[in-house]
Amino acid sequence: MNVANEEAEGQGAGSRGDCDEITGLKLILNLSEGTINKAIATGNYTKLSSIHHDAWIISKLYLFIQEYFVSPLGNCRQHLVNQTVPRMRHLPQLIAIAFPIIGLYACFSGYSATKRQIPETQPQVHINQPLSDSDKSALFLAALPTNIKNRQLLAESWQSYRRRFIQSDGRVIDFEASDRSTSEGQAYAMLRAVFINDADTFALTLNWSENNLQRQQNGQRKDSLWAWKWGRNSEGKWGSIDGNFASDGDIDAITALILASRRWERPEYLELAKTKLRDLWNLSTAVGTGGKRYLLPGPASAFIPNSSTLYLNPSYLSPYAFRLFAQVDKERNWLSLVNTSYEILEQSTQLSPVGLPSDWVALDIPTGKFTALPSSSPLSTLYSFDAYRVWWRISLDAAWFNEPKAKRYLRSSTKYLEKLWREQSRLPARINLQGKSLVDYEATSQYAMLYAAWRIVNPKLGEQVLVKKILPQYQNGIWGDHSAYYTQNLAWLGLISPDAMPQQLLKTK
Repeated sequence: MNVANEEAEGQGAGSRGDCDEITGLKLILNLSEGTINKAIATGNYTKLSSIHHDAWIISKLYLFIQEYFVSPLGNCRQHLVNQTVPRMRHLPQLIAIAFPIIGLYACFSGYSATKRQIPETQPQVHINQPLSDSDKSALFLAALPTNIKNRQLLAESWQSYRRRFIQSDGRVIDFEASDRSTSEGQAYAMLRAVFINDADTFALTLNWSENNLQRQQNGQRKDSLWAWKWGRNSEGKWGSIDGNFASDGDIDAITALILASRRWERPEYLELAKTKLRDLWNLSTAVGTGGKRYLLPGPASAFIPNSSTLYLNPSYLSPYAFRLFAQVDKERNWLSLVNTSYEILEQSTQLSPVGLPSDWVALDIPTGKFTALPSSSPLSTLYSFDAYRVWWRISLDAAWFNEPKAKRYLRSSTKYLEKLWREQSRLPARINLQGKSLVDYEATSQYAMLYAAWRIVNPKLGEQVLVKKILPQYQNGIWGDHSAYYTQNLAWLGLISPDAMPQQLLKTK
């Protein structure tokens, strides 16, 4: 189950209560796509000042609104109290001037002036009125310690990601995969929001996920885990299109919930995390020979093909998360998963003569030996886009919990990639376990995940990769292709220092 992602466009919602004039304004501005549409989708008047602040044309539109629309009528927010503002007085003038401005903006910005199709079944999510973009930008920057490398870039790119990939109702969209959404994408947004102290975006993405990714059976919720894939089905309707869960998405979401409960003093987040932990343990772990417990990538029905075999994904193994889980859930032995995580990583890497981790491996339970998946399986045993995440996940255990096994693994398993880099100054995106390149292209996501590892065990090499391969791909808040959801997340998570997470959040009080 490759959770590399997917999305779609849904109906934005938010706290209503805007005055009629603002409603009219929304009808006009919604004719253009992208930032304009998103800025007003919640119906919050104060969001108007945030409409793509770097776009001069929209700034002019805002000034027009202020002069001819707000000043004569009074503050629209006050209208929520006294309900006395005259109705639609300046709408004709607004229409006459707004249409040409919007057309010009669409031409210059590259956004279509035609509104995209909106799913009719999208539920509405009500949140507190968000801050303006300018205020949020300052908030994001302030959330990062001043000694964090690339601090300005991280704040800027998060703001760009929110505008580009997170719908106004909290749905994270993967434009490269039929506009679908995944539990992985929702969880990445939540984790990033905790890192950068963005409580509003955290709540939005969590609420959308809880409302839309429920796993159902006979109309009833089966458990608290999330269906991994949501999008348009064969009949053209939007909803869950694969009811299985993917444990990496749930692990990242639970991790984010625990950290968020501590950062923002929200006990309800911790209670939700505990509920999910129970289901994750019961549904996504399995016991092998000698009573060892292993993390499954998803439901047992999908990843235990027979009584003697487990299919495992090394990039899902998150020992730092299991340590956090052990802090809040004393009923289950989460530290046992820390032990088997390193066992899987160290022993499955031996399948590769050059020491690389792989996307997928099979464990023979009676012998405890790891093998490649059969050729008939759609899952591959090679070093590719899933396996990159091993570097990031193990680097967090090294940085947050000073785990010697983590540092040892990062040193030994990156040696072949270090050799390739020194010889070629580039790394192919897909490599078989014998070390042979399978493609000619590179992947920014691989470089970012390796940077997370080399920052700890080989800082000089990490700096080379950062300067030569990661930063050159960054422009105007985006890495590479503007549709590359997976790249944006792995680049950001790889670049942000683990030290950006306040240490007090990693420990129980």
